Amino acid sequence: MAYVLGTALLAALAVGCSSSTGTGGSATDSKPGEATVAAAAPGKYRTLPDPCRAITSSTLKDVLPGAAELPEDQQKKVYEGSATVTYDTDRRVGCRWKSEAPDSSRTLFVDFERVVSYDAAVSDDDRAREVYTKKETAAGLVSPSTSPGSTEKAEPTSSGSASGSASHALSGSASEDKDAGKSDSGNSDGSSGTSDGGTSDGADESVLPRTLDDLGDSAFLDDLLTRAGSTAQHRTVSVVFRTSNVIVTVAYTEQPTTSTVVPDSKELQDTARALAQKLVDKFSE
Repeated sequence: MAYVLGTALLAALAVGCSSSTGTGGSATDSKPGEATVAAAAPGKYRTLPDPCRAITSSTLKDVLPGAAELPEDQQKKVYEGSATVTYDTDRRVGCRWKSEAPDSSRTLFVDFERVVSYDAAVSDDDRAREVYTKKETAAGLVSPSTSPGSTEKAEPTSSGSASGSASHALSGSASEDKDAGKSDSGNSDGSSGTSDGGTSDGADESVLPRTLDDLGDSAFLDDLLTRAGSTAQHRTVSVVFRTSNVIVTVAYTEQPTTSTVVPDSKELQDTARALAQKLVDKFSE
């Protein structure tokens, strides 16, 4: 009988302890007045395509004059491109092509950057928008005081293109910055980044650096005329666009073999924009 009573008492104590623990856990987990913050939506893109295969061989033949005249094995090497070295190919990849023709050399560079927000309250798209806006500001197209989500001036790119390192790879002049480039072109030939060599007052506004409204979610174009060494001039046109949480840069450069020839701004801009449109379509597939 004592054994039965002891067993019943232990069972009652066990039920009481379980009930007390459950109630305490519930009170700890739910905090009255505390709102639950939903995690921000992830970006559309979780991976990046191979940049060296993002542009077809037929297109490369058009934008890299001179390569088609090379022996077949050399042609193949040119069209394969050279991948840039990155530490995380899920976050950033790039590819560079270069060709030599009798009258000039051409270089094409593409860069894909996938932006990821590590703040649960900020979506990948919103973070990519901030990164893109800083690039646009660095190109001189947005006032730092009025750019969305920015309270300080963005660091300038080292050569005037939004890709920064991309323009270094293209121009081969790591010490040049955008202001120096504009100073060179303005002091030496009166050019302000336009093909007609005129000043900004008389330049064709259709070829000036500007925002674009027909590429991705947002886009801009930058046009920089600089000097390679003491005489040769080269022009780099960069088109940067954002699509969801990916930022794409297309940088297209021409350097004539004759020092007195100024690369045509409109031709390079038209080509760079057409290439950017092909990449927009590729990301939409």
